[in-house]
Amino acid sequence: MNSNPAEPMTLHFLGNILTFRARTAATEGHFTVIEVRTAPGAGAPPHTQTDQESFLVLEGGYEIVRDGVVLTCQPGDFVHVPPGMVHSFRNPTDAVSKMLLINFPGDLHEKFFTLVGDPLAPGSTDFPPPAAPDIPHILEAGRACGIEILAP
Repeated sequence: MNSNPAEPMTLHFLGNILTFRARTAATEGHFTVIEVRTAPGAGAPPHTQTDQESFLVLEGGYEIVRDGVVLTCQPGDFVHVPPGMVHSFRNPTDAVSKMLLINFPGDLHEKFFTLVGDPLAPGSTDFPPPAAPDIPHILEAGRACGIEILAP
């Protein structure tokens, strides 16, 4: 894994390839910017968090559930999620979708993804073979990072 905070770091988690374009150390702790490539049908389960999160769809499409409301998002759509609001996302299309994910402050999500994600070579775009997630580890890491993962 790339430990130089000035360079991108790429991880795989639950069918998402996450490339950290701006890491916490490079933004003096203020935010992170993550390019997310999501496989068809993949996404993130319902959860809450103590930080703010915003999504900017770049390619394909996403269903983003924000406080119980399903938003069908296309390229150019922007969604902000305040702290504590239940939200999730998934790629409902039959092709890879891409978005920017912005967390502020960014330290909690960066720490969470480094705890649960599988490191990939910088710039990787190929999804690894599917594997069963370690749910207890993911839940524990989430709690340690201010993220509460809820049952779908």
